[in-house]
Amino acid sequence: MRSFEELVAEGEAVSVEGWDFSWFEGRATEGRPSWGYQKLIGTRMATAEAALDIQTGGGEVLAGIPTAPPRLAATESWPPNLAIARRNLAPHGGTVVEVADDAALPFDPDSFDLVVSRHPTVVIWPEIARVLRPAGVYLSQQIGSGTVIELTEYMMGPQPVGTGRSTEKAVASAESVGLSVVQVRPESLRMEFFDIAAVVHFLRKVIWIVPDFTVERYRDRLLALHDQIQRDGVFVATSERFLFEAQKPEAVS
Repeated sequence: MRSFEELVAEGEAVSVEGWDFSWFEGRATEGRPSWGYQKLIGTRMATAEAALDIQTGGGEVLAGIPTAPPRLAATESWPPNLAIARRNLAPHGGTVVEVADDAALPFDPDSFDLVVSRHPTVVIWPEIARVLRPAGVYLSQQIGSGTVIELTEYMMGPQPVGTGRSTEKAVASAESVGLSVVQVRPESLRMEFFDIAAVVHFLRKVIWIVPDFTVERYRDRLLALHDQIQRDGVFVATSERFLFEAQKPEAVS
């Protein structure tokens, strides 16, 4: 049986670049939403003329679509991900532009008939409405309020569940910029962590779960959680996801 220190060191050493979660195989699991995001956007991309993926990460999800539209663009804010995304999207002829998550999009108005985004850190709704063509669609899988709250509270103690990521706010925000909401589908999904290395890597990679996380700062809580996982075999949490689709009105002739 590997020691706490060995497992923590391993969790600290794994690269957090990109959005490839294959390292977690056998060490952590997360349920997948029933709608199948990658397959869904693949179907939409096959009939689009021009598409944009906002906050693409390393482009891993977008790279899995079977057929790319004639024009495919993506944005990413984190410099280490840019080279990964460009390499992954090159076979599709995709271009990747460095853009801060909260910045204006460097594209002309009415540029895309499809805009997608998986787990955006922030959604700049006026920019989405601006770059969509009339009758264009925004399709996004988003993180819901209170996601993985069990792990957040284990590390930090009781925390208020904000409304910043709620479906209600997403609907109101989309409608405020003139988009019509087509569908909102929330789901709660089971997450399991089987060793403390997986917890450490997850908290380093998904930085909003415990915003000030470092191993040294949370060593005592990590040790307590390690002991619990050793005893129970697993730490269980819940991820909140929702599928969101909205459409820009058709142009008035």
